[in-house]
Amino acid sequence: MQNLLLGASVVLILVILFMIYKLSTLIGVVKGTKSDKEVGSNTINAILMLAFLIVGSIAAVWSAVSYFDLYDIPVASEHGVKTDSMFWVTMWITGAAFVITHILLFYFAFKYRYKKDAKAMYYPDNHKLEIIWTVVPAVVLTILIGYGLTVWNDITDTAPEEAEVVEIMGAQFAWRVRYPGADNALGTYDYRKIDASNAFGIDLSDKNSHDDFVPREIHLPKGKPVLLKIRARDVLHSVYLPQFRVKMDAVPGMPTQFWFVPTKSTADMRAETGNNDFNYELACAEICGKGHFSMRMIVVVDEPADYDKWKKSQQTWLSQNPEYLSQVPEELQEVAMLSAGIEENESKDSSL
Repeated sequence: MQNLLLGASVVLILVILFMIYKLSTLIGVVKGTKSDKEVGSNTINAILMLAFLIVGSIAAVWSAVSYFDLYDIPVASEHGVKTDSMFWVTMWITGAAFVITHILLFYFAFKYRYKKDAKAMYYPDNHKLEIIWTVVPAVVLTILIGYGLTVWNDITDTAPEEAEVVEIMGAQFAWRVRYPGADNALGTYDYRKIDASNAFGIDLSDKNSHDDFVPREIHLPKGKPVLLKIRARDVLHSVYLPQFRVKMDAVPGMPTQFWFVPTKSTADMRAETGNNDFNYELACAEICGKGHFSMRMIVVVDEPADYDKWKKSQQTWLSQNPEYLSQVPEELQEVAMLSAGIEENESKDSSL
């Protein structure tokens, strides 16, 4: 409420100043001293430009400092340190250029305001100056782009062989995840096999899919590479894990991937932030429809031992849906039952 009143007060002051200016102009027209008033009004406008520069700069600095913690959230991945460093280097360089050019812009508006006896200076070109302000930005931007490209290539390159694999699929309006079992190899999928229970379209003719499991939340191991295999089932979604500095679109028909190394467990982050209720969260950063707001999923970063314990405690998707055992080729039936942890009597019951 206080901010609303403050904003309304600022708007009211601006309206009053504008009305005073219009009133003075009309008085000048009535008195027949319009030309003199034009000089005065240009001076007023020039002074207001300087005032806007000063007040706006103070407000921008105050806002940046006051809300710094809201947009500079803690980083919890190895590559996140690099991307943050790249971001701030870019911000300082472009910010400095922005500040210098706008100080000159508002100052020139004041210095070269209309004056009755002033004469314009003819200054057609300056080749040296034009070369400088073309070459210097080009060199700086080339360096920034090159630096950014190296960081991007590192995080989108082939993941280490020991990386934990997690498949994330976006669908209106929820995230679903699938993990490989003990073989650490995800089974293949076929969109034609998608139904109410088989949301991923898991292809059971692939033996690697028999021990895959589908949990209700994402668990990641601290200090170990994680490869996210990303896809969408319907429209464009976007995987967003802010603390890990991970953002990658989930595109229908075009699988994408992103690998990173978490460096802080959920417990570590709770201690760092002083918030015992803190949880990492997977959000959708693409407006994907009316239920976009509901695309949230809890992410838990465990210590390696806890992660292994959690992974071993999970039931395979096939053991939870034994009726799909009929889709497994006959020659793989026994192996599938063993991999999925299905007892023989369970398979008989499901066939009935």
